[in-house]
This record gives sequence, structure tokens and C-alpha cells, in this order.
Amino acid sequence: MTHLNIARLSRRLRQVFTISRGSKTHAETIVVTLTRDGFVGRGECVPYARYGEDLDTVTAQIEACRSDIENGIDRPSLMARMPAGAARNAVDCALWDLEAKISGRRANQLAGLPDPEPVLTAYTLSVDSPEAMAVAARQAADRPLLKLKAGGEGDLERVAAVREAVPEARLIVDANEAWEANTVQQKLAALASLGVEMVEQPLPAADDGALREVESPICLCADESFHDGSSLSAVVGKYEMVNIKLDKTGGLTEALAAIRAARELELKVMVGCMVAGSLAMAPAVLAAQGAEIVDLDGPLLLAEDDATPLTYSGSFVQPPAKDLWG
Repeated sequence: MTHLNIARLSRRLRQVFTISRGSKTHAETIVVTLTRDGFVGRGECVPYARYGEDLDTVTAQIEACRSDIENGIDRPSLMARMPAGAARNAVDCALWDLEAKISGRRANQLAGLPDPEPVLTAYTLSVDSPEAMAVAARQAADRPLLKLKAGGEGDLERVAAVREAVPEARLIVDANEAWEANTVQQKLAALASLGVEMVEQPLPAADDGALREVESPICLCADESFHDGSSLSAVVGKYEMVNIKLDKTGGLTEALAAIRAARELELKVMVGCMVAGSLAMAPAVLAAQGAEIVDLDGPLLLAEDDATPLTYSGSFVQPPAKDLWG
């Protein structure tokens, strides 16, 4: 028999984090703990309002499956029992961790994957004035890959200010659906001239069909337009890359399957995250092996983290210790 515990965590951020949809000062997450025969497995998820989730709805989704979970549901059955999203992510990752603890094997071995290596993560600068973002970029000048959150109007000035502040840094931009179709071509051309390598989700997911007519000089990555493997066919022809987030795919199981399917369609892969602690990032480090872009900087944005956190060596995130996950 497995015992299920659901807990809510609220962690302070180092500073206010702002994207096109709003600001936050805390990371609000849910941690699932599964205990069986003295072994403990854990998983963490981030309910995301953009997808109609909050702490209450995600908790209710997990509670609705309590009987199945406590009676020993396995990961394939979980995929059929729960929809993709944050709730399934927490349970799926806890099942991976529990199986690793019981078997004495690491999660990558259970997945048939080689031992994970450190991966270079982007470091995110939230939306602010061009001057403030330039200051933040200088403070992060030792990080080789910066991800700039965009907000619509004034984005070109923001990126130009950052480029001047850190001329050697690699830059990627996340618009979070904030741009309009009639200006996207112009913005992409301007960002290309500033050396931006990739732009995430320039248009709202409901309106991104316009990207089929755009000749982008920059790699475009689907985020809000991509959730799990079932979304892949819809992004082909509009994007070159997909952003795999475990809170969207509903866990590591589907994330690994979606990565394989994306590769078969010759799509590039980014592995990203919501703002959360090391427990939420740990399984994503496994998914991030071989990804063209990795954005797993969530713990770097927190003022407080897990008792056994991930280790960041500069901008390289190390694979998780078994005491943390997997």
C-alpha cells in the first residue's frame, strides 16, 4: 500500500518576477510525497493560471485519483487516468522517484538512458525598463546565455539595451504571446540584427497560424502553443523548436516521449521550467540531456530552496543527487 501526501509550498523570490501577463513575488507549488514500505518518492509541480490551473484545482485533481495512487498505480496507467498538466506531473515524478528508491537504480537507468551530464542553463531577466534590464544583464554578465522576458511595446529597446550592456552574451527572447501579427516580421528582423538566437511564442497560441507566412531569420520556439506529444502536429510549419516543460507534458514520462516524437519530426528541443525549486527541476535535468536550449534556472530565482538543492556551477546545473530525486 502506498501513502499519498499533498503539500503546498510558498517560497519567496529574490526579486519581483515579471512577464507580459503579470508579476509575482512568490513561487507557489505543490509537492506530492509517496511512501511505500519505508521508501519515499517526491514530485513537485507548479499550477499555472494560463492553463486554468491553481492550487485548489490541482490538489482536487490529485485527490480524485487518491485511491488509484494509493493502490499502486503505475506510470503508464497514470497517463491514462489523469490528463496532462501540473497535477499529473507531480504524481508522475513522485512515481519515478519512488521506483528509483525501491529498486536502488537511478531514474535514468529506469528510463534506459545514459548517466546525465551537467547542462548549461539560460538565466532569465524579467520584463522591466531598458535601463533596469541593462543593469540586471551586467549583474549577470558571467552567465553566457540570457533569456529576456518581453512585454510587447518597447521590446526592441529592451533587447538593444541588454545587448549593449553584455555584447558577448548569447540572447534568447520570450514574448509570452505579447506580440501582434502585423509587427512580428519587423520585430524578428530587428532582433536578428541584435544577435538574438531564438524567440519563444511571439504570438498568442490562438493566433499563431500567421507564423506560417512569416520568414523568420530567427529560430521560433512554441511554448504556449505546445503542451505534449499530441500538440506536435499543430506546431510543424510554424515553429522550429518546442519548449518541453514537465508541468505541461504532465510529467517526465510524457516529456521523454514528446522529445522522441519531436526529434522524429526534425524539431529542435528546448527544456524549460516554471518558477519553482530544485525538486521540480531535478527530473527536467534528465529530459534536458541533448536539448539545444535548456532553461532550468528556477532555483536561481528563489530566495529559499529545498534542503538538498540542485548544484549550480556557474550556469551549469548538475544532475540531481539521489537524496533530492531519482
